[in-house]
Amino acid sequence: MPNPKFAILDDYQGIATQYFSHLESRIDISSFPETLDPRDPAQHDALIRRLEPFDVILAMRERTPFAAKTINSLPNLKLLLTTGLRNLSLDLQTFTDRNIPVAGTEGRPPGVNSTVQHTWALILASARNIARDDASVKQGGWQGSLGMTLSGKKLALLGLGKLGSQVGKIGIQSFGMDVIAWSVNLTQEKADEAALAQGLPAGSFLVAPSKSEFFASADIVSVHYVLSDRSRGIVSTDELAGMKKSGIIVNTSRGPLIDESALLGALNAGQIRGAALDVFDPEPLPLDSPWRTTNWGQDGRSEVLLTPHMGYGEEDLLRGWYKEVAENLERWLNGETLLRKLN
Repeated sequence: MPNPKFAILDDYQGIATQYFSHLESRIDISSFPETLDPRDPAQHDALIRRLEPFDVILAMRERTPFAAKTINSLPNLKLLLTTGLRNLSLDLQTFTDRNIPVAGTEGRPPGVNSTVQHTWALILASARNIARDDASVKQGGWQGSLGMTLSGKKLALLGLGKLGSQVGKIGIQSFGMDVIAWSVNLTQEKADEAALAQGLPAGSFLVAPSKSEFFASADIVSVHYVLSDRSRGIVSTDELAGMKKSGIIVNTSRGPLIDESALLGALNAGQIRGAALDVFDPEPLPLDSPWRTTNWGQDGRSEVLLTPHMGYGEEDLLRGWYKEVAENLERWLNGETLLRKLN
């Protein structure tokens, strides 16, 4: 009997295969680092042709979505493995209907969450013009800009879950910032509970009276919202128009939370100081994307800092996830119970 076929998707750093080398005699391993977007019909057809032979597929977080149409076009699929314990791009009901188990990973290094660390890297880099000044020095230039102090400024958290709360704690304790928060159902009581969970006194996170006042008073807006049909485009033209001209918006959550055309318009017009983005739609960004091709920070345009969805791109985290996936794959090959099943 031939070995089962195993496809590793979207391993941008090329580090995954080493964690499955001890299983090479029992399963045929293929890696596909270039992402195909199934929302595009031509790319969806190419994705099906690519994956149709495989018994087991490893999906890296939400890089390749698996909707019902995709799942039902893969007749040989017997197991879907994913990194993380939540992957909103997987149609778990369809996997269940097809009797295809889905299993994830949970390991995270101790300490401050990697996305929180990346959020602060973006805030600081934007406030201090790190990327522009780095490029200037390497090209023979010297000082040409002034940094923005964070002390005493207002950090506005759009969403106050675990990540938003950790970002707020650092703003208060490390930089002496005032922190406000807003989400559709956020109350001051819930904000106080979030503060206490971070070891801060009640009242450390103040709930803005309204969405418009939240954006109007913010010096730094940091997005930490869960993407859903209701939250898609929760930051749009009105919110961006209401921000201070000196304001910065940072998104390490999900690209579609911010209306892209509205943000591009605001930045091209120089309405705000700048934006720092780690997430986009689609990903990876097309080579002709205006995010890549516009001369940001010139001719009256706002400053823009871009990173390629690296909020969770932390060495210890990804390597730990691949180890957990390899453990589950071996359990499946042995006929043993899967760990961390999602359906």
